[in-house]
Amino acid sequence: MRIHRVEIEGFGPFRSRQTIDLDAYAADGIFLISGRTGAGKSSILDAICFALYGSAPRYEDGEKRLRSDHADPEDPTEVALEFTTSGRTWRIERSPEFQRPKKRGDGLTPQKAEARMFERVDGEWIGRAARPVDVATLVDEVIGLTQQQFLQVILLAQGRFARFLLAKNDERQALLRTLFGTKRFEEYEKALDERRKEAVAQVESRSHALTAQLGEAERVAEGLVDPVDGEPPLEERIERIGRAALRARHLAESVDAAERETAQALAAAESLHTERASQREKQQRRDAARATLATLEERADEISGLRAERDAALRAEPVRGAKDAATRALAAVNAAAARLDSAAAAWDDAERPEIDDDPTALDAFVAEAQQRIGAWRPLGDIEARLDADAAALEALRADADATAVRAAELEERAKALPQEQKRVQDALDAATGLAATAESLRAAVAQLEAQLAAARSIPALAEVQRQAFEALQQAKRRKDEAEARLADLQRRRFAGMAGELAAELVDGEACAVCGSTEHPAPATRGDDAVSVDDIEVADAARVAATAAYEAANTALAAADRAHADAQKDAGGRAAEELEAELATKREELTAAEAAATEKDALAADRAALEAEAREHSARSEALVAERTQLEARIVAAIETLERNRGAVAEARGAADSVGARIRSEERLVALAAAYAAAQREAARAETAAAEAAELLQAAVDEAGFAAPADALAALRDAAAREALDARVREHETALASTKATLMDLELEVLPDEPVDTAASAEAVATAKAAWSDAVKAHTEAAQRARTLEDAVERVAILHAQIADLAAEAARIRRLADTVAGRAHNSKRMKLETFVLAAELEEIVAAANIRLGEMSGERYRLQHTDALAARGAASGLGLEVMDRYTGRARPPHSLSGGETFLASLALALGLAEVVTSRAGGIRLDTLFIDEGFGSLDAETLDTAMATLDELRQGGRTVGIISHVEAMKEQIPAQLRVEQTPQGWSRVVQDIAVGAA
Repeated sequence: MRIHRVEIEGFGPFRSRQTIDLDAYAADGIFLISGRTGAGKSSILDAICFALYGSAPRYEDGEKRLRSDHADPEDPTEVALEFTTSGRTWRIERSPEFQRPKKRGDGLTPQKAEARMFERVDGEWIGRAARPVDVATLVDEVIGLTQQQFLQVILLAQGRFARFLLAKNDERQALLRTLFGTKRFEEYEKALDERRKEAVAQVESRSHALTAQLGEAERVAEGLVDPVDGEPPLEERIERIGRAALRARHLAESVDAAERETAQALAAAESLHTERASQREKQQRRDAARATLATLEERADEISGLRAERDAALRAEPVRGAKDAATRALAAVNAAAARLDSAAAAWDDAERPEIDDDPTALDAFVAEAQQRIGAWRPLGDIEARLDADAAALEALRADADATAVRAAELEERAKALPQEQKRVQDALDAATGLAATAESLRAAVAQLEAQLAAARSIPALAEVQRQAFEALQQAKRRKDEAEARLADLQRRRFAGMAGELAAELVDGEACAVCGSTEHPAPATRGDDAVSVDDIEVADAARVAATAAYEAANTALAAADRAHADAQKDAGGRAAEELEAELATKREELTAAEAAATEKDALAADRAALEAEAREHSARSEALVAERTQLEARIVAAIETLERNRGAVAEARGAADSVGARIRSEERLVALAAAYAAAQREAARAETAAAEAAELLQAAVDEAGFAAPADALAALRDAAAREALDARVREHETALASTKATLMDLELEVLPDEPVDTAASAEAVATAKAAWSDAVKAHTEAAQRARTLEDAVERVAILHAQIADLAAEAARIRRLADTVAGRAHNSKRMKLETFVLAAELEEIVAAANIRLGEMSGERYRLQHTDALAARGAASGLGLEVMDRYTGRARPPHSLSGGETFLASLALALGLAEVVTSRAGGIRLDTLFIDEGFGSLDAETLDTAMATLDELRQGGRTVGIISHVEAMKEQIPAQLRVEQTPQGWSRVVQDIAVGAA
């Protein structure tokens, strides 16, 4: 993987866009990244890591302040990275989430994180991913390294060299697990331990179940086997339950025979009792039949009389209809005679013409009268409308007068219309001119309001500016004091280093620096010795003071910008002047807006007047035509009214009205028609009465009665006839049934004395009680036997399952203990540690190649799996073999320079192994951010020689350092300079030979 170009904007200390061309250092192969403390050297490495993975190593655990504090709210924050891997060139553009000004309104709004990834194809960048999640997936596919692996093999950040060398077993394991992805072995360990717990739990659960089932079975088996003292072994308890089950089955078979015997005795007793009860019941039925027959025979004469009455009623029934018909015919004759008398009297009393009273003459009179009525009826309708027609004529005359008035008014309006049109047009022209100024007035009001708000904010912003300047001065003073304090402590620390090392010497033991066991003149430690903790505390104070200074500087810049913007927005005018002008403009705007509203109303009035002028001529012609039509309708209405009045007078005659004459004529027609109908109805009724009398006598003769009165006396209604018939048939049926029953029972030859059933019933009760007791005893014995047999079977199955589960649990426990480093694992080494130990041995082998060169073959790293103290985890230990003493030393015993060389060798070896595990990625760009200041001149030359070897094969190595000697040895440099405003910029110095 070769990195070509890095672009940084609004990120860390870099406000404006900085472009770093790493290809410019390819010819030299090694370049130095230099600059003052806090200038932003490590921020370049942070930017590279952020572009690839979306985070930076220095912000993994704290606040992710990636956006530059020097950036204005509207400034962008972006990092771009161009690199080549596996023959394909890529570009990533990434921005973190930050607060930006709202596009509408005041305040800030979150700007979401963005990421895009492009591939260079035929000289053009082609988009491959446009979301952070898609970019992350593509980076993993293209590079093949996780962020931790990338930091370990390509970007070696501050503090990561010695961390791996001096780490404890568990710390080193955590780092190796991240790099080599061996967490799955820990998952295997957890899974096996869970299986062990589950297997043990299953054995315990099944054992508890077996104990419970044995206890229940022993409770059921009480009394079947002899009791024992104490609690016998499990096998004996199972054997005793088996014997109890056999004994229970034998007892169940014994009580089964007793149940069958009692059942047979019960059946015999019930059969005898049934037979005796049947005889007793037949005796009772025989005696009852004899008594019933005697009673029926005593009623024979009564039933004969009822039978004769029933038969006479049936014969007389046909006479009933003839008698009813004769009665109705006689009533009809009387009613017709009464109607005839009434009709004759009404006809005689009426004012009528002289005509005959026979029906034919009356019919002729009715026909002639109806013809006269038909001729008069239309004239009656006309008579009813005469007053309405006269009123309609007067309405026509009134409409004609109104039309004349409207024509005069229309003429007057036509004369006044031009003057009204001129008045409206003048008012419209004035409102239009005033309304046209509304828009410019609105803009003027808005501008004045903005200027007034800015002018009112200037005093408060000036106070904020003053306070921000004072805060910056105080922060600058504290920062300078912290830097001076740290520099003084570092100077004193380096001055007393020899005394500190000498204080650790022990007679007879090798010196950590020279290896000698004799110490003739050890250096002394001064009273003002400085510890590492003192340095760390001072450095932390410096970092905090620097951050506070940067924050104060940012706050002052923001206050300056806000104050200048307010003065610019106010236009240099006072608030009082702006308030007066704003009030005037608002009044003018109100008048203009009112004129705009009035303009619309006046335009509508003008349009209405123009439409009225266009319609005047048409309305005048319409009124003339309407008046002419009304005068013609008046003449026609007068003629029609006079003609109708003459016809109505002729039809009325001497009556009050045509309608009265029609009603009088209709009354005579009704009387004549009723008189003729009554005469005809009376004749028909007399004929029907004579015929009905003849039919009644014929029915009496046919029924066999001497006279109609005899037949009528024998009549009975339907209910009476049915009651007579029912009583006769009921007697006949009961008599026949009783005789038949008595005959059947007499054939049984039953004894006359009653049969006794009490003794047989008592025998049945006794037999049933004995049978119930036998059934209960058999049921209990059989249930007990089945319960014990089932228990024996379940116990045997569960006992076998427990044995299998216990064997399986033992196997799983042995395997889980071995994998987890427990029990018989003498090294207390877990499976994951065993795998990582193999990787560590390969890393140590690769590191020793360079460590031997840098230490003159004195030191070699070696892996140790020795047990740690107090039972701590082991297996990933490191120690340093000193060729001078022939003894292994802990890494902590190395001096500062030796620690750096060993750490560098180990880091490079680790990088080679991780690279090979990631598919053999070629590392064409390497960054090292570590303190070379702890090396003396000779050791520094050795380290530089090793780094010089790294650039072989076209590799480019970037080194971050403050060491002046390295600036002299490495001509190709990338300087990070701090501007007077506080933000940083990048300056590239290319070696002359490379250029």
